[in-house]
Amino acid sequence: MKNRILLLTLTLFSFGSSAQDSVSVLFIGNSYTYYNDLPTMLSNLALSLGDQIYYDSHTPGGTTFANHASNAIVYDKLNDQAWDFVVLQAQSQEPSFPDAQVDANTLPYAIQLSDSIYANNFCSEALFFMTWGRENGDPQWTPISTFDGMNARLRSTYMRFSDSVQGAVSPVGSAWKYIRDTEASIGLYAGDGSHPSYAGSYLAACTFYASVFRKSPVGAPFIGTLDPLVAEKLQMAAELTVLDSLEQWNLRPSSEHTQAHFLAIVSGQNADFSNQSTKATNYIWDFGDGSATSTSTSPSHTYTLGGIYTVTLIAESPCDMDTLQQEVEIAVLGVNEIQEKIEIATLNDGKFELKASGNIKEVSVRDASGKVIQAAIEMNAGCAKVDVSKWSSGVYFISLTTETGHTTVKVLRY
Repeated sequence: MKNRILLLTLTLFSFGSSAQDSVSVLFIGNSYTYYNDLPTMLSNLALSLGDQIYYDSHTPGGTTFANHASNAIVYDKLNDQAWDFVVLQAQSQEPSFPDAQVDANTLPYAIQLSDSIYANNFCSEALFFMTWGRENGDPQWTPISTFDGMNARLRSTYMRFSDSVQGAVSPVGSAWKYIRDTEASIGLYAGDGSHPSYAGSYLAACTFYASVFRKSPVGAPFIGTLDPLVAEKLQMAAELTVLDSLEQWNLRPSSEHTQAHFLAIVSGQNADFSNQSTKATNYIWDFGDGSATSTSTSPSHTYTLGGIYTVTLIAESPCDMDTLQQEVEIAVLGVNEIQEKIEIATLNDGKFELKASGNIKEVSVRDASGKVIQAAIEMNAGCAKVDVSKWSSGVYFISLTTETGHTTVKVLRY
């Protein structure tokens, strides 16, 4: 039976504060979590540093995300309270498998679990437990047949999980690699070369402490059965891995749960706004020209006059709100803007033909985020064929330069 610690008093948690912090954490995982009782070890570590954790766990051995997603016990625990963090740990091998296999068998259930977390409490953080490569890798697939290969695959996939659900990552696997590279004499594995030794679980606890509280575990009095020098090295590895790269692991301060962000793609006097905000549910746009505002997620707006406009986006959620202002330059239609009509034809899925009255000299393609992509392009006088069929469905912006100027058109790949 897993321990469950009830705190008589919960204080508001404020990252970076010297006051006592208190958080609630639910662990959904398997044997990598229950070995050496990681949740209790983390609690003891936090208590020794003056912080407190209320926790619960569900960690049957060998459980996959698909298993968790179909288990009523998981949802009972998720809905038990408004957790600050819910830790999600996949079966040790499944995130290291080929992308197509992960996309079919693992990612959908990571998304399903995260959606359930946010449905229970939108302000909860889905925190993925980035595990480590096996001591000698996994021989069943060449790219993961070494520790470094397997560890890199795990890191990449856990980051993809996090990005897919606007969650965060506790980078235990990266701290693990740091110790293997710099302190090889510290044994992180149990005898099977897969599960953690006591030192390995302690490193995981230190990494989770830094991830949850955004504070250093260095100097923690609780070291369990470890040699003090070994414990200090593990504490320092966690500090370096997490606190030097908070943004990389999507570990946002609690005061910045919701973040406003957008990209503007301008074509003539029309601007398409691509909303890139994090953990928001409502949006308010002010286009800066005194006209009507918008509450659409990613609106378009047509300006009547050229000039530089300050666009304001307010992103709101039940947790907090954030405001971002950016300048958008609208050019006056003239010699730099094509005035003839561009004809667009959809040839088939992801392939488009564009015709202009003048010779087309240059074509480029950007995705909805504004990033230039390497699309297949054929040009012949006043005709250009653009192929984005190998890219995902969505909106793309095709920029054309002719003898008379340039313009940008928007196309949709279904």
